[in-house]
Amino acid sequence: MGRYRPLSGKALASVDLATRRLNIWEGSVRSGKTIASILAWLKFVRSAPPGDLAMIGKTERTLKRNIIMPIIDMIGAKRARYIEGSGELWVLDRRIWLLGANDVRAEEKLRGLSLAGAYVDEATLMPEGMWRMLGTRLSERGARLYATTNPDNPRHWLKRDLDRADVWLTPDGSLSSVVPPEGSGTLDMVRMSFTLPDNPHLNPEYLQALSSEYTGLWRRRYILGEWVMAEGSIYDMWDPARHVAPTPDGVDLVALGVDYGTRHRFAAEMIGTGDGKLWVTDEWAWDSRAKREQLAPVQYSRYLREWLGDRTPSGVYVDPAAADFRRQLWVDKMRGVMLADNDVAPGIRTVASALSAGRLIVSERCEGIIETIGGYSWDERAALLGVDKPVKEADDELDALRYGVHSSRWAWEASVPLA
Repeated sequence: MGRYRPLSGKALASVDLATRRLNIWEGSVRSGKTIASILAWLKFVRSAPPGDLAMIGKTERTLKRNIIMPIIDMIGAKRARYIEGSGELWVLDRRIWLLGANDVRAEEKLRGLSLAGAYVDEATLMPEGMWRMLGTRLSERGARLYATTNPDNPRHWLKRDLDRADVWLTPDGSLSSVVPPEGSGTLDMVRMSFTLPDNPHLNPEYLQALSSEYTGLWRRRYILGEWVMAEGSIYDMWDPARHVAPTPDGVDLVALGVDYGTRHRFAAEMIGTGDGKLWVTDEWAWDSRAKREQLAPVQYSRYLREWLGDRTPSGVYVDPAAADFRRQLWVDKMRGVMLADNDVAPGIRTVASALSAGRLIVSERCEGIIETIGGYSWDERAALLGVDKPVKEADDELDALRYGVHSSRWAWEASVPLA
């Protein structure tokens, strides 16, 4: 087990329970569910029926971080062999195909496979079509699926499946039989629900840090393990008295977030670090409707570079949809131009965590953010369909903020503690 401490009695019980066709661990972060699921998966791989095996994550990179490296730590590099980018992992002399599930076309990767077993990391991030396709691919006799997830919207498609599990290891550790929703039957599934107290090795200081980092919606889902709907204000912790202040001297410019727009606003937000905080130091915007003039990529590039002057942020994170604009910036030899990470929910969570911790401060010059952040809200119609997304209205500066803060997290998180 290497650096991993002994599991709780509940976690060990979940390993023994994981003998159904579908075996799913859900609940709080750091509750022990992932390690328990890996142990159950390894136990299955050792004696799995003949046939292909697969492991699926949002990307191969996240699968490596969350699952593959812990497996290697547990059983050693001789019994778990992984070649970066190969799409294969060998565990206990069994080949396991590694698949990313980062878009709706991902299900095509499963076509043609007949699987004896599969492991899914962060199942709620998987497109429903790929999940359904995976079920049809588990066609070998004795095939099983193992999966983990954090809670999400209560109308998420996976929650509908979890509500049909014929055995439920409840948060209090008891076993319960499930009464499925009217008109549907039970699934050959064991659902195992975990909360933070199920990990006896977490110290009080760390638990306090987690509670500080995750607030509101994220605290209820990731700390309390609740399936709750996103509703109301997204940044309900926003307080101008706390979050607006003059930018100090000596700020290190780490990022420029850019939300490209032709018919809607073009917005750019400058992000820096200093005094253990993130600072939104300045912004530039062009509203084509108000100005009654649409700009071409070459014009946006020129105006943006003129606004920047001799300021050189380490990274320029541009709206992934703005391919022509990125190419123009490259032609104009702007340094550090990169694709912004447009994974909306994690990006919002990063910004919310920084605001909650009092680590994200906005200059009074950034009027676009100050005017729109209080009204930035969840789309209630989308939430009823099980989807978390913001209302697409007056969000250009906030998208640029999210691009800059979240995409550059690797550059600032060591110097700006969120907990």
